[in-house]
Amino acid sequence: MTKTNSTTLLNIFRRVNSERDLVPLMELLTREIKELLRADLVSVFLLDHERCELSSIVSQDNQQIRFDARLGIAGAAALNGETFNVPRAYEHPLFYREVDSQTGYHTRTVLAVPIKNMREEVIGVCEAINKQDGPFTSEDCEILEAFAAHAANSIETAQFVQMLKSQRRKSRAVDAKSIGASYLQNIVGMSAKIQAIVRLIDQIRDSSVDVLIEGESGTGKELVAKALHYNSPRADYPFVALNCAAVPDNLVETELFGIEKGVATGVDRRPGRFEAASEGTLFLDEIGDLSLTAQAKILRVLQERSVERVGGRTPISLNLRIIAATNKDLEAAMRQNTFREDLYYRLKVIHIRMPSLREIPEDLPLLANHFLARYCREMNTEVKHFAPAAMACMGRYHWPGNERQLENEVKRLAASVRGSSITEDHLDMQIRAPRSDATAPPQPLPPVNSLPDAIAELERRMIEAALRKSGGNKQKAAQTLGMSRQGLLKKAKRFGILAH
Repeated sequence: MTKTNSTTLLNIFRRVNSERDLVPLMELLTREIKELLRADLVSVFLLDHERCELSSIVSQDNQQIRFDARLGIAGAAALNGETFNVPRAYEHPLFYREVDSQTGYHTRTVLAVPIKNMREEVIGVCEAINKQDGPFTSEDCEILEAFAAHAANSIETAQFVQMLKSQRRKSRAVDAKSIGASYLQNIVGMSAKIQAIVRLIDQIRDSSVDVLIEGESGTGKELVAKALHYNSPRADYPFVALNCAAVPDNLVETELFGIEKGVATGVDRRPGRFEAASEGTLFLDEIGDLSLTAQAKILRVLQERSVERVGGRTPISLNLRIIAATNKDLEAAMRQNTFREDLYYRLKVIHIRMPSLREIPEDLPLLANHFLARYCREMNTEVKHFAPAAMACMGRYHWPGNERQLENEVKRLAASVRGSSITEDHLDMQIRAPRSDATAPPQPLPPVNSLPDAIAELERRMIEAALRKSGGNKQKAAQTLGMSRQGLLKKAKRFGILAH
């Protein structure tokens, strides 16, 4: 940094004490830094950890901006705690164009620096856009980093004062918006696949189109469904969930459509899940496990947007959103004639595929630390951290139960580990042990007459092996196989497996 720039920065910092209010202070600093860097725009964003959002204190175009902290270059600087100097914004994979569409700016170059307090915690981001005479230089990085370091204390002090002033106005009532933000912030990950899902939820938040979510068990399909609902115009109305795999075929119609009084002895009138979700969202989980007969009945309701209770004769109009989820490959199921093609395309207006944890290994440390912080806080235990060897060990494991399995393991660690450091020895033996099934030679299948017979035989063997390995624990066996417990029980019953 040149002597002239150092002197200019010192003069700016001396003026900080003359301003006690946050907004005038930031206006002064961003104006001076803008001139020093010769940038078109300098903005300061605060990081809201609870909502996982960045919001502008002040920007040179006087526009207030709020966006998800997992989106964009400023968000990457905040979550990674690193400086990003991007000479060609539109070519960078993290650049979030939605902000440009909101502000009308065309971003060419970006310099984003995290603002850290004395505890090295990121509390915000300072971002400079479009240097007037080319890309930002290393000296520009030094200037902005020095500014960010000096601004942190002033920002925290002003935030504390504002918090005291606003405490009387705060309400503890949880509204739909805050619920939506909480579900959205729990979709943790900086990988391209997770960012694409967060971006899609944000893009369709003003609509109520039907959505189909596919992905292995434990990948967070219901979490995404709730994020879609609570960030939509239907957020003030019910979110009703039904696990289709847990409903016997002979009760599907009653459960979904309801029943009239007197249909059978002792039966009272009861609305079904479709009616219960009126004006809101009906979440049909594990829809791939429905029989073809049940699928046909649901298709008719979706086409007509009306339902008749069992024993009733009057159609009841429906106004609701359908979000369906499955851990099955429905396109393969259609080829095998076990899932209706017309229902598939009726549900698949918007399609979301949840990646398995194996597909996004870069997100595992973020997820593990997210779960650990949550459960240490909820259990009121000592704050813990993962030792590098433990994190490396978790990174090598294949996580057949995906994020749900990881969350349960971290919850166990938060409850059971004494001390602040979680080592490799604390991890479950299954996670520490190398995979033995990778090198085991496959057993030959017995002669069969058709491909469906071969598939059925393979499924039967895998279920038997999983039950033996889990000691008969159906939940663990289902997680190992990447399916729901009810789905496992249905298949075990079909194959005549006695699952003790």
